[in-house]
Amino acid sequence: MMTNQFNIFVLVIISLLLAACSDDEARHYDRDPSLPDSLPFSSAVVVGDVIYLSGEIGRMPGGVDLVEGGVGPQTTAIFQNYEATLARLGADLSDIVKCTVFLDDMSQFQEMNKAYAAALPDPKPARSTLGADGLAVGAALEIECIAIKK
Repeated sequence: MMTNQFNIFVLVIISLLLAACSDDEARHYDRDPSLPDSLPFSSAVVVGDVIYLSGEIGRMPGGVDLVEGGVGPQTTAIFQNYEATLARLGADLSDIVKCTVFLDDMSQFQEMNKAYAAALPDPKPARSTLGADGLAVGAALEIECIAIKK
């Protein structure tokens, strides 16, 4: 008898989770108004309190051209763009909990790391850094993050 009740409980939980995951109204899609319509992605997708931020390259805030100066300035620009996206969603850089860095040249790790540390408040989010070959529009790096609204 206990097994049947447990199975029913599990089925109810699974169906509630599936309903929550499939409910498009529970999702909010944000798009940076400065991006051209030809780019087929959202800047962020919010599901509950979780914000999935699209990968950002070091483009000028409010534009699409890369900032000059390489990895350091591009890292700074990425977090300026994230700051604007998060502000539109009622969050800020302190809400970021995980970042993945795709670095075109791993010899530039220290320069990226310095700009990254300066851009994000303490405590720093979890992070992975990977070497990548051939990033969009010749960017020196791309960073994607996940934030959770407080």
